[in-house]
Amino acid sequence: MEITNSYKAKILKVNKSLDQTLFIYRQAVSVLISVFNREWTYLKTAFNKEDSNNKAEHLVHSTINNTAPYEFDSLFYKFPSYLRRSAISDAIGIVSSYKSNLDNYNEARYNAISKGKKFQKKAPSLQLNHFKCPAFYKGNMYEQISSTIAKIKIYNGLDWVWFIVNLRQQDITYIKNNKKGKAFSPILEKRGKAFYLRFAFKNNVKLKTTKLKEQRILAVDLNLNTSAVCSLLNFNGTVTKRFFINQPVEKDRQIHLLKRLRLKQKQGGKYSTITKLWAKINNLNTEIVNKTINEIVKLAYNNNADVIVFEYLEFKGKRYKSISQRMQMWAKRTIQLKVEHKAHNYGIRVNRVNAQNTSALAYDGSGKVKRDVTNFSNCTFTTGKKYNCDLNASYNIGSRYYIREIHKTISEKKWSLMKAKVPLLERRTQCTLSTLISLVAVL
Repeated sequence: MEITNSYKAKILKVNKSLDQTLFIYRQAVSVLISVFNREWTYLKTAFNKEDSNNKAEHLVHSTINNTAPYEFDSLFYKFPSYLRRSAISDAIGIVSSYKSNLDNYNEARYNAISKGKKFQKKAPSLQLNHFKCPAFYKGNMYEQISSTIAKIKIYNGLDWVWFIVNLRQQDITYIKNNKKGKAFSPILEKRGKAFYLRFAFKNNVKLKTTKLKEQRILAVDLNLNTSAVCSLLNFNGTVTKRFFINQPVEKDRQIHLLKRLRLKQKQGGKYSTITKLWAKINNLNTEIVNKTINEIVKLAYNNNADVIVFEYLEFKGKRYKSISQRMQMWAKRTIQLKVEHKAHNYGIRVNRVNAQNTSALAYDGSGKVKRDVTNFSNCTFTTGKKYNCDLNASYNIGSRYYIREIHKTISEKKWSLMKAKVPLLERRTQCTLSTLISLVAVL
């Protein structure tokens, strides 16, 4: 499996010419988008990506053997050839995406109208202005002088010249310690007022292929109150370890800032600009997300887990504004996607199960639980036992993974016999930890 990781190194002592380089590159991409949109019928006949890029370059760049029908060279005088190819690749990608979205829209519109239904969706529009960043190809646009000093070709307002940049030492040290595999050309990025060179590396990773009966999984339940509750489970349903991941300081401050935000919105209107306050809230949320991701992957790696198991999380319906704001800040999908990418670097697989009733059913098979009114993280079983609701959910999440994988490995005839002995297997959404233990017992 191929994994691509990227790291950015901050450029010290920023020059104004870097802004001019970004500006002229984005102008070039905008011009190319409009050209390729008009000539898409010609470009889409290409056999592959390389052929498509060559055809596109013939449209805008004149040589001894080719006269381009569009004036690009005169608009962008002395535009570096490698940078032009980078802009062409970006523009083709944007136009291709737009055309695919337009085809899907037309197909959906035709299907709706042919069935006599109303179709109110708006057609996609082609945006010419994009915040694309140039790639500095090695040799032509980028040269490494030393570990922290590099030379890049930039536009100074009159001509394209070489410019020496100093990179932050701690960033270079981190990249050296973590880089693996094939290196790609760096990309110039701007975040706020700071500029960075982003380095990407592609590496081949072999994911774990441990047999099901020998697998150890880390079942993760993501929450609003506690960031994540994790349980380490074995095939026979034994819970060996439990972990609670939370950032109480950051969350307390975030809740306080969200209250301030609601007060400001009441005073200035719903769409009032509260830039600094939003920046603080978003920064805290990013900190919470990153810490949660790192902790989950660290736990899985340190405990030799073969699979990290999440649940599919979808929420619908109206909620109170205070809860709604927290739900919007809850980056559940971001956490799962980033954990998946990071875990794959260590060969750990990531899987997901149905979320229905994972928190509502007791892991011991006693039925539905009753949430505490004062503390929503706690619950009471029908037997009177009090337990942490999120920990209970993590047991059920891990159990459903094992039950599904067992179902894949045996025939339907044998599975029907299993269902006769363990009736709860009939519906996966009713399965709990006790169901897994009963299933393993009759295997």
